[in-house]
Amino acid sequence: MYMMFQALSADFAGSGLNILAQILGLAIAVILHEVSHGYVALRLGDPTAYYAGRLTLNPIKHIDLWGTIILPLMLIISTGGQFVFGWAKPVPVNYYNLRAGKYGPVLVALAGPLTNFVLLVFFALLARFSPAATALPLLFIAIAKTNGVLMFFNLIPIPPLDGSKVLYLFLEDRQDIIQNLERYSMYFLIALLLVGSRLLSSIVFAPALYLTRLFAGF
Repeated sequence: MYMMFQALSADFAGSGLNILAQILGLAIAVILHEVSHGYVALRLGDPTAYYAGRLTLNPIKHIDLWGTIILPLMLIISTGGQFVFGWAKPVPVNYYNLRAGKYGPVLVALAGPLTNFVLLVFFALLARFSPAATALPLLFIAIAKTNGVLMFFNLIPIPPLDGSKVLYLFLEDRQDIIQNLERYSMYFLIALLLVGSRLLSSIVFAPALYLTRLFAGF
């Protein structure tokens, strides 16, 4: 699963606290995002992730060497923790085992962003009720924003992001379009990351920050 993480708070950008928050946010968001996919798939009749040992909070099971470790560390070092991009090993799902018909893949896909929303609310509320004179509010806000960014980014309807499964519901009679989307999805993502900074700001970072502030009461 592709992920983007960006902590832009001027209060502690580039600090050790920011980097720690990036790492914690990465671990929490990745693990629970992926586990939620597998758990919902299991509840809908597909035990693939369960038998693969992916319904676990053990981070080792979800690590992709390049996408989860090497690339994020390189970006943390080079940007001081202001921008981190990476991905985790996707949870295996056999959609033919799902009992929910054409809605099965959508339910499995949306479980990830929904989990990140719950985590955003949880950590934002922790920030709200943490002692203001400590570093805890900033730490919790950074983790909340990380989950918000992951949630909104994954809702973009480009394969293999979770939002593409929703789009496929409206394209079930146009397999040609689906095949082309999947064939050129990597190019779409790269283009979005390279030249779509304004678009990403409006549909990913801005709403993630808004929700974090809303629940944190800042």
